Amino acid sequence: MTIKKIIGQVHLWLGLVSGLVVFILGVTGCIYCFEQELQNWWKADKLYVSAQKQPLPLDNLHAIAQAQLGKEKPITRIVTSVDKQGSYQFVAFKYNAKGWNYFQQWEYNNTVYLNPYNGAVLDVENTKYTLFPIVLRLHYDLLLGKVGKQIVGWSTVMFIVLLISGLVLWWPKNKAALKQRIRFDWKKTTQWKRKNYDLHNVPGFYSLLLALCISLTGLWFAFDWFKATVIWTANGGHIPAKEVPVNSDTLLTAQTSRILQKVSDKAHQTVPAGKVFMFNLPEKENAKGTIRANIYHNADNYIKRSFLTFDQKSGELIKNKAYDTQTGAEKFTAMIYDIHVGKVLGLTGMILAFMASFIAASLPVTGFYIWWGRRKKEKKQSKTIKHSKEGSQKVISKIS
Repeated sequence: MTIKKIIGQVHLWLGLVSGLVVFILGVTGCIYCFEQELQNWWKADKLYVSAQKQPLPLDNLHAIAQAQLGKEKPITRIVTSVDKQGSYQFVAFKYNAKGWNYFQQWEYNNTVYLNPYNGAVLDVENTKYTLFPIVLRLHYDLLLGKVGKQIVGWSTVMFIVLLISGLVLWWPKNKAALKQRIRFDWKKTTQWKRKNYDLHNVPGFYSLLLALCISLTGLWFAFDWFKATVIWTANGGHIPAKEVPVNSDTLLTAQTSRILQKVSDKAHQTVPAGKVFMFNLPEKENAKGTIRANIYHNADNYIKRSFLTFDQKSGELIKNKAYDTQTGAEKFTAMIYDIHVGKVLGLTGMILAFMASFIAASLPVTGFYIWWGRRKKEKKQSKTIKHSKEGSQKVISKIS
């Protein structure tokens, strides 16, 4: 057996094993490329409000949102924006890492949308059962928790091998063959089998680099060992020092009034370039817990971000990890999600990522039909050979 035939067998069996998962990843990837844009469109009634002069204190809004959810679902996250027309989102969720599937892992996930100027409740959403969180987890772990995450990760590894082996199988012997591999040359007489073969090879070739980029960045979310390797490489070949954790002052017994508003004001003053502010609140029983602020410098992507940490009792800033003070490795790894979905290149990148994901989803389908067609052809040939042998034996027996 030649090397190319061996590669062909590897390509075939890896494709059959990982095909369904790759198809799911491709379809969900297509949908998630435009997640923010789609949500802005169909959730416009709860994401946008009429701009006014001054929003209510954040603590007052927090109280209104908490009343909607009840004490059994404490708010853990608040998302605000410098956009005067943006609503505020108050999120309460509880995650159970021991759950074996999506619905067991997320005990609850609710979002209260408020008009920040008058406190009007725009919606109380059961986010756990909305489209995009489910699509995201389907893409991340097939809704199957840790087991699904491993399946997705190793299927992605297989897909990377398939892309490389596919290029070897695609490689033409001469210029005439090259023309057939880089364009569709269909005529009225072109059979469906030939069209399907071209649909597998031509788009697969043009999307190769993009598909490799998307797959490799996908491994960042699948494997801790891959993440550690990327960090080590981006950090110049050495492991970065662990950050020293900071805690709230447990000696403080009385909480500063309007603590959330104080934290919000300080965050805006410290990071004036911030566009979206996400405040992560500590569990009430955790006296050492801090209020952590993730501040995004662009409302459309996560590329530039600063991190602030506040004391939960006094509201004082106890750690400032501004974007400009972060290492090159930290800035690069912060870009991985946006590289994965194409947002690093804006709308053009998102369209390219969508097309690459669509083609990736089509490759298992067209590849399966190629295999199935060859399988049927081989069966017919074997039957023909069998019948011809039987006929020859009958003739020989008659002569004898």
